[in-house]
Amino acid sequence: MSIIEKAASRIEQRRDTNATPSSPAAAAAPAPSQASPVPPAGAPDSAPAAPAAARKVQTRQVEIDLDRLRNMGMVTAAGGRTTVVEEFRIIKRPLLRRAFGEQGAGETPNNLIMVTSSLPGEGKTFCAINLAMSIAMELDHTVLLVDADVARPSVLRTLGLPAQRGLMDILLDDGLDLGDVLLRTNVDTLSILAAGTSNPHATELLASQAMSSMVHEIANRYPDRVVIFDSPPLLLTSEARVLASHMGQIVLVVEAETTTQHAVAETLRHLEGCSNVNLLYNKVRDFPGIEEAYDYHYG
Repeated sequence: MSIIEKAASRIEQRRDTNATPSSPAAAAAPAPSQASPVPPAGAPDSAPAAPAAARKVQTRQVEIDLDRLRNMGMVTAAGGRTTVVEEFRIIKRPLLRRAFGEQGAGETPNNLIMVTSSLPGEGKTFCAINLAMSIAMELDHTVLLVDADVARPSVLRTLGLPAQRGLMDILLDDGLDLGDVLLRTNVDTLSILAAGTSNPHATELLASQAMSSMVHEIANRYPDRVVIFDSPPLLLTSEARVLASHMGQIVLVVEAETTTQHAVAETLRHLEGCSNVNLLYNKVRDFPGIEEAYDYHYG
């Protein structure tokens, strides 16, 4: 099984929604002349009303405490050449190659990447956030991180952010636009879509046409975008199996010395038919003198 690669530093800012940036106020219209021209004979008394202006979407901005993340041992652009930064630089490279490589017509876009695990506690959210942060350091890509673990969302909590509307709210409310719930961050190339309001019909919502349409939209809106989904554990929920059907690539996090071969085999059985399934070996203790270090390998 092949080793995967990780990220570099990123500068240019890209807009991640269909929200239009605020523009300078329009120049004041010239005052009407004192005498209005007489309309020609047969003209209607008044011109038809102008069409209503398109609804403006205002994307919210949130501040991620990058010093806090660095102290937690996570990937940040200013964190230097730490072990985790270097490992995710290795991990991300094949994912990016496939994300923007040649693809057959009708295939699921490979820039949709789901990070999951067999069971809770294996580090999938840790890996999803680090992968997103690492790709956000690239010079040529932007990242949308989606918390799709709708029963037990943890992306915002891990980032030290309060709960927000998100994925479930869009699927339930036709009046909501993606830009209404998307969170822009102080990492210019990283945006976040929270899990949103918990719903007992989450599996059906994720399997719906609305979800398919939304996934297609976020995959294709920008040619440089990578979308990372933090998924529920695959052996405990039906949501993860439905979500996998929308994905172009899947990263299965396996906790070293904890996850059994039986659990991995059973998880892979559930992913039969999904292309580009990668194993990420997490929490490897192989550095003498260090209590625990994270080492990430693909196979």
